[in-house]
Amino acid sequence: GTVTSLMETFLCTIVSLSIHQHPGHTSFGMSVFNLSNAIMGSGILGLSFAMANTGIVLFMILILGVAILSLYSVHLLLVTAKEGGSLIYEKLGERAFGWPGKMAAFGSITLQNIGAMSSYLFIVKYELPEVIRAFMRLEESSGEWYLNGNYLVVFVSIAIILPLCLLKNLGYLGYTSGFSLSCMVFFLGVSMNGTALGSHVLHNGSALMDFSRADMSPAPPLDGHHTSGTAYTVPILAFAFVCHPEVLPIYSELKDRSPRKMQNVSNLSILAMLVMYMLSALFGYLTFYENVEAELLHTFIKVYKFDTMLLLVRLAVLTAVTLTVPIVLFPIRSSINTMLFNQREFSWVRHMLIATFILMFNNMLVIFVPTIRDIFGFIGSSAATMLIFILPAAFYLRLVKSVPMRSPQKIFVSVQEKMHAKQPL
Repeated sequence: GTVTSLMETFLCTIVSLSIHQHPGHTSFGMSVFNLSNAIMGSGILGLSFAMANTGIVLFMILILGVAILSLYSVHLLLVTAKEGGSLIYEKLGERAFGWPGKMAAFGSITLQNIGAMSSYLFIVKYELPEVIRAFMRLEESSGEWYLNGNYLVVFVSIAIILPLCLLKNLGYLGYTSGFSLSCMVFFLGVSMNGTALGSHVLHNGSALMDFSRADMSPAPPLDGHHTSGTAYTVPILAFAFVCHPEVLPIYSELKDRSPRKMQNVSNLSILAMLVMYMLSALFGYLTFYENVEAELLHTFIKVYKFDTMLLLVRLAVLTAVTLTVPIVLFPIRSSINTMLFNQREFSWVRHMLIATFILMFNNMLVIFVPTIRDIFGFIGSSAATMLIFILPAAFYLRLVKSVPMRSPQKIFVSVQEKMHAKQPL
C-alpha cells in the first residue's frame, strides 16, 4: 500500500512537471479573445434559421443545454489533461485507448476544423464578390476576375490568412481575434437595430423593408416549429459551440496556467458567446420571422440590397470569418505534427508547408460545397458530437484515476457518453 502510494505521488509529480515545463506567455484577456473567436465563427449566421424551425422557447432551452454540456466537457478535458499528463488531444487519446484513441482524436479535430475553415472560406467566396459589386454599383456581375469568388478566396487566403497562419504561437492572434469579435458585435448591433425599426414601422401599418424584392412577406412570429430543416437545429447548435480542439493549445500558452484559470477563460468565453448567439438568433428571427434563410446574411441581402449599412455588415462578417481561419488552422497543424513528426524539433519550413497545404486543400474544397447548411449539418452531427460529448467523457473515464468509477460524477459522465454514442451520426 505504501509503495503504491509513493508510486502514485511520483507519477503525479512527473505529470505535473511535464505539463508545466513549457511556461505560457499569453495573457488571460488574449486567451479569452482567442477562445471566443474559436467558438464564434460562421455558426452565428445559421442560428436564426434554427430558431425559425424550433420556436423561441425550445431554441433557448436547446442552446442553453448545449452550452452547459460544452462547458462541462471542457472541464472534463482540463481534468483529464492534468491527470493524463499531456496538453495534446491526440496524446490523451493514445494514453486512454492506444492507437484507436489517437486516431479518433486526430480524425475528429481535423474533420471539425476543416469543416469550420471551409464554411468561413465559403462565406468569403460568396460574399466578397457581392461586396465589391456593391461598391462599384453594378447590378449584375460583368465577368471580371475580381468579381470571381474562386479567385478572390485564393487571394484572401494568400494575402491575409496565410501570413497569420505562419505565426509561431497562437497567442499572437489575440489582437486579430479581438478585432474579429468586435466585427461580430457590430453585426449583432445592426440586427438588433433592424428589429427595433422593423417592429416600429410594422406596428404603424407599413413595411419598412422591401420584402417584395426578396419575394416574401412577413409571417406571424408563432412559437411553433416546422418539419423542414428541424433536423439541422441541434447539429447547428453543436457546431456553433465547438472550441475543444483549441482549448488545450490555448491552455498550453496561457500565462501562469492552471486548470482553474483555464476553466475561467472557458466560462467567460462560452458565456459571452451564449449571450451573443441568443441575441443574434432572436433579433434575426424577429426581423424576418419565418422568412429567414439558412444563412442570415442572405436574408439581409435580399431585403436591403445596396443599402450602406448592409455593406458594412457584410464587410464586418467577412473580416470576422477571415480572421477566424488561422485560429482553427493551428490545431490541425498541431495534430499533423503530433501524428507524423512527433519526435522532431520545431521547423519553420515544416510549419509553413503544413499551413500552405491545409489552406490549399480548403480552397479546393469550397468550390464543391453546395450550401453552407450542408456543412453545418454534416460536421455538426459527426465531429462536433465526438468533440463535445464523446471523446472528453471517454478520456476522462479512462485516464482520471483519482475519482472512483462508482462515484456520482463518473456515473453521470458514463451515462452522458453512452447516450450520445448511441445517437446516429
